[in-house]
Amino acid sequence: MKQFLRNKSAVTGSIIVGILIITAIFADAIAPKDPYQMDIWESFRPPEGLRGEYILGTDDMGRDVLSRIIVGSRISLLVAIVATGVSLVFGVTLGAIAGYVGGITDAIIMRIMDLILAFPSILLAIAIVASLGPGVVNAMLAIAIVRIPAMVRVTRSMVLSLREEDFVAAAQALGLSHARILFRHILVNCYAPILVVATLNMGTAITVEATLSFLGLGAQPPIISWGRMLALGREAIRTAPHITLFPGLAIVFTTLGFNLLGDGLRDISDPQLRGR
Repeated sequence: MKQFLRNKSAVTGSIIVGILIITAIFADAIAPKDPYQMDIWESFRPPEGLRGEYILGTDDMGRDVLSRIIVGSRISLLVAIVATGVSLVFGVTLGAIAGYVGGITDAIIMRIMDLILAFPSILLAIAIVASLGPGVVNAMLAIAIVRIPAMVRVTRSMVLSLREEDFVAAAQALGLSHARILFRHILVNCYAPILVVATLNMGTAITVEATLSFLGLGAQPPIISWGRMLALGREAIRTAPHITLFPGLAIVFTTLGFNLLGDGLRDISDPQLRGR
């Protein structure tokens, strides 16, 4: 904890992520107006500041931009947690098996991962969602699939280095099963780099979800998504730039928060970087 508090990146990232979590949980109470309420007479109102009725202005349908950004944080956080969680479970399991078993099993798993990595991640996510159909669930599944190879590679490299340690040989000499050695003794020593990759994957998941929603493949109306808000405001970007500016800034700062947190955790977990 002392190292964490001394690391500026980790503290800054945790503050940003903490604000996102609080905003998503208490969105209904924080939002100043009903994010779904339309008032065509109030369309394209510019930002009015803290003293105005519409702090960040309104969109083409007269809906409050600030309220929609606050409620839209739920989708971003949900996608980040679920997609990263799925990629974490499958990635760590496959990477651990590949690194510990080796041989033909390792070759098959890694060639499948290489095949996934051969495609640009965003294009592969678009292809998966286009084949399954648009929606938040399919978007989360697509994001999880494209992020599994990174988790597999990190876990495999750690397992390959740890399986030659003396404590593994001692566990084998005691007659412990391979599953217990792998999941109770090796993987517990791999948590630091896995945690860093998982944190960075959350920022990537938010960006990819926003891209899919912008293209109409992610969240569908009436679900509010930051990427969907960007798509709806692009036609009025010259006359009412605030409609796309503020959702874009929300995506940028949220992704920045997860990246800063991941970098900070990397510095803390690496003894060579800890003193910087």
